[in-house]
This record gives sequence, C-alpha cells and structure tokens, in this order.
Amino acid sequence: MENILIVVILAVIGPVIGSLIGVIKRPSELFMFNMLSFAAGVMLAISFLNLIPESISLSSILICIIGVVLGAIFMYGLDKSIKHIHPELCSQEQGMRLKKTAIYLLTGIFLHNFPEGMAMAIGSVSDFKITLAVALAIAIHNIPEGICTSAPYYHVTGKRMKSFFISSLTAIPILIGFVFAHYLFQNIPLQLVGLIMGATAGFMIYISSDELIPSSCYKVTNHSTIFSLIAGILLVILLGLL
Repeated sequence: MENILIVVILAVIGPVIGSLIGVIKRPSELFMFNMLSFAAGVMLAISFLNLIPESISLSSILICIIGVVLGAIFMYGLDKSIKHIHPELCSQEQGMRLKKTAIYLLTGIFLHNFPEGMAMAIGSVSDFKITLAVALAIAIHNIPEGICTSAPYYHVTGKRMKSFFISSLTAIPILIGFVFAHYLFQNIPLQLVGLIMGATAGFMIYISSDELIPSSCYKVTNHSTIFSLIAGILLVILLGLL
C-alpha cells in the first residue's frame, strides 16, 4: 500500500508543480530544456534496460517486437489526431488555440495522459523499481507540460487560480490509468502483460524521440542537455542497484 501511495504522489506532483510554476513565474528556457532531456534519458533507459528485457522474459522476442511497434503506432496516432502544446518554449501546433472549451481540453489531455498512467503500473507484475522509475520520468516530463498548459491560459484569461486548477486536472487521467492498469495487469495472462510491456516501451521511445529530445535541443548550444540525458540514464542504472 505504501508503494502505491508513493506512485500516486508522483503521478499528481508533476502536473501540479508545473501548473503552479506556470501561473507564478515561468523558469528559464535552459532549465526546461534540461528537464525534458533528463526525462528522455530516464524513459529510454527504462525502455531498453527494463521494459524490453522484462517483456521478452514474460512472453517472447516476437511478442515484444509487436508490442513495441503497436505502442509507437498508438502514440503516433494520438500525436497526429490531437492538437496539443509542445514543451519547447510552450509552442503550439498549427490549429491549436490557447483558449479552448473545457471539454475539448480535458478530452485531449485525458487521451494523452491515460497511457502514461498505465505505464506507471507496469511494476505491478514485475519489480516496483520499474514503476518508481517510470513514475519519476513521467512526473519530470509533466512539469514542463503543466507549465505550458497553465501559463497560456493565465495569459489569456488573467485568472490565476482557475488556470492553475484546470491545468492541475491533467493529473486525474494519469491516476485513472494507473489504477486501471494496476488491477488489470494482475488478472491477465503473462503473454499479454509482455505485449503491454513492449507497447509501453514503444510508447516511451516514441515520446522521447518525437518530443522530448527534439524539444530539449531547441536553441541549446552549450551541450548541457546531453549531460542531462546521460544523468537520466545513470539514475535508472543506480535504481537497479537498490
């Protein structure tokens, strides 16, 4: 129960901290870029050092490959079908208006964050350290996203508390995804769990390569983001020693 509580706190803290920062004072660009790069390092290390080997162990190489491909395709579909704010300087996709209806906003956020919550529950059938590492990476990743959700709304509406509250709601689909997957994974065949682990790896590799790494390299010339990415990888390796 204590382990689940830690994960729940991590699931909530990323969007909430980001949303709070967004309505108070936006941090420097370099700080945000390094956070994104660090999160990418954690996600890539988890995918290649934990999720893919665990998927193969529970199922087979073929099932793992199918899972990785399906996870990447799923995230590609979401990325193309839902307009959302990208982390680099909080830039928006073409066609994305800052002031959307609450229903459209929450629907888009739910579809993007629900799979993240499911990814956090992977350790339910393997090792809690995997869940902890995934939750940490997603929490770090969600801080810049929280900033990029609350800051534009505050700029448009001038309502600090409302902007913070709406942006903080992005934690809800993460929690729902985690609870749903936590109980689902304990009641399905190991072959299917292996497929989902592979899909989770594909999902995290896609996010890292499509969004986090390109965003972290945006206008950065001092190579600090490279070392942030390496630091993220080393963190996952160190977690494996615990």
